[in-house]
Amino acid sequence: MAAGLYIVAVGKLSADLASAFEHYRRPLAALVALQVREVREVALRGRAPHEVLREESRRLLPLLDGTRHVVALDPGGRSFDSIGLSAWLQRLRDTGGVTFVIGGSLGLGGQVKGRADELFSLSPLTLPHELARVVLAEQLFRALKIARGEAYHH
Repeated sequence: MAAGLYIVAVGKLSADLASAFEHYRRPLAALVALQVREVREVALRGRAPHEVLREESRRLLPLLDGTRHVVALDPGGRSFDSIGLSAWLQRLRDTGGVTFVIGGSLGLGGQVKGRADELFSLSPLTLPHELARVVLAEQLFRALKIARGEAYHH
């Protein structure tokens, strides 16, 4: 994969959040090659959480083949302020593509976290997975603007 940004996520965005994501995706894509891939979310009803996580992991893992650096979103992961995120992201981009993985409503399974090169937390707060994708896009856009020396207050 080229030195772009990739988002691999469980589930499709609702119409409202798809619009919010698009608000940041468009200007973000003007700064860096951006690709988003989704896998179908597994229904929770009638299934144990470990079964759901295992099946979603099975769907996600093939999309991570051939990636340079996999960053799994997880509340226990590393966190940054905006300037720190910008510097970290720039270092990762200098070494190749970066793939961010967002789990479903139960998060990510152990297999996906084990495949990740590192874990990243957007916030110590629990975010719905769809909203996490919007927040990630906004923060990536902010980080790239900072790296370019441009002001960003949105």
